[in-house]
Amino acid sequence: MTNQSTRSASTLWLGSGVVVAAAIAGSISALHLLVGRPGTVGLVSLCALAAIPVGLVLGRIERLRSVADRMWRASIVMAGLAAMVLAVYLVVVIGFDGSPKGNERNVLALSMVAALIAVVLAEPLRTRLLDLASRWAGEPTRSGTVALETFGTRMTRSVPMDELLLQLVETLRATIAPAGAEIWTGSDGLLDLAVAVPDRPWPRLELGEETCGVAARSRVAGNAWISVWMPQLLEGRDQLVVRVAPIAHLGELLGLIVVSRSADEIPFNDDDDRVLADLARQVGLALHNVRLDSALQASLEELQQRNIELQASRARIVAAADASRRAIERNLHDGAQQHLVALAVKLGLAGQIAGDAKPEVTALLEELRGDVQTTIGELRELAHGIYPPLLRDRGLPEALRTAATRSPLPVDVDAELGSRYPADAEAAAYFCCLEAMQNAGKYAGADAAVTIRVRARESGLTFSVTDDGPGFDPSTTPQGHGFTNMLDRLGAIGGTLTVTSAPGQGTTVRGEVPCEPVAA
Repeated sequence: MTNQSTRSASTLWLGSGVVVAAAIAGSISALHLLVGRPGTVGLVSLCALAAIPVGLVLGRIERLRSVADRMWRASIVMAGLAAMVLAVYLVVVIGFDGSPKGNERNVLALSMVAALIAVVLAEPLRTRLLDLASRWAGEPTRSGTVALETFGTRMTRSVPMDELLLQLVETLRATIAPAGAEIWTGSDGLLDLAVAVPDRPWPRLELGEETCGVAARSRVAGNAWISVWMPQLLEGRDQLVVRVAPIAHLGELLGLIVVSRSADEIPFNDDDDRVLADLARQVGLALHNVRLDSALQASLEELQQRNIELQASRARIVAAADASRRAIERNLHDGAQQHLVALAVKLGLAGQIAGDAKPEVTALLEELRGDVQTTIGELRELAHGIYPPLLRDRGLPEALRTAATRSPLPVDVDAELGSRYPADAEAAAYFCCLEAMQNAGKYAGADAAVTIRVRARESGLTFSVTDDGPGFDPSTTPQGHGFTNMLDRLGAIGGTLTVTSAPGQGTTVRGEVPCEPVAA
């Protein structure tokens, strides 16, 4: 319930208390004027004022807010009837017969009390008698409160909206709308018939901006209002009494509840209109929530699609980088390295041709040949670091064992894979292990040892690189560039990376690469 409706219900209950207090005070004053009883009018009237705080308290009770308008109408009706009865007594008795005396006062007092009691019981007795007459006539008992209660209960059970609306329409048809009930839903002035009992085809309702604004601010309306603003709804219903309850939320028209009865049946009353208004409010909230859920689901799907595209883009970037690595390694091996080998051979031949030439020339040629051999070795190491040929030709275990021989720390490689895996998966595992080895060489200390384990699992490849160095506190130590590279590379293919460390307990880098074997 909104704050505005809460304030309105509290105001109605407070107003009912004021009316009841005034009616009691007026009745006591009239009784005292006619029969001299009670003797202390002021005290009794003061006690009657207690109805005002009672009404204020009742207006704060959640369950009683829905009956505030009914209580307000009943208090006005009973106060008016009581005033009318007392006025009649005053005019007739005093105006025609003067003030009563003796036993006449007792008789008059009792008759006035009886009249006031009859006034209080008149309205509820009238309603009960009408219901009793309807049952005796064979008409079904119609109570719209059933629809209101069942709809609220079903909403808490996460019933699908289509089924919820169908059940609501069926309940309305069985209770207050024997000639038919239907619900229209839509937005921006375009409403479609969502569900109807009995089922019948209807064209789409196209409402103008002004009509939508008027309907969103209106309560339950009848044939006259419909003929002005929505005459399409009256087509084929000339002999029916129709009620329309606009379904709105935050000033936006989301649909309509339309119910109808035959002209010769009991007409719609205030209780029926109240039930329809409450139902329209609840359905409006439900439809608004459905729209929010749909928008949220669409946003989630869009985010998922963007995530897939982002991951695919990252994978393409990593694959392109690995392809570039392989191209550079191949160019270094087949180009610059071969040229340097040829240059070393030529320098060797030049030294042989020089023969007994000056010793300085022979020494210089031999020094140049040694420099070229050193450059060839460094170039070979550089090419292997860019993308090792063993990883492409022999697989991950051999590439890791070869890389371990170049580590400044002793490294134990435990990697036995019975199959080859996709190139991007093997490259990701290899370079992550290589990065972890290099980090261990920088921070684990000269006396540390490193252990690499690679295993094949149903989910793909798993690896771990563990050192027995001093360790660190991951919560206070920022991740370096190497960890960032590993995270980016694994994240590009859907992998995961975790770092476990503690001061004095070494460091373990674990990773998982989702993939499937491709060859034995």
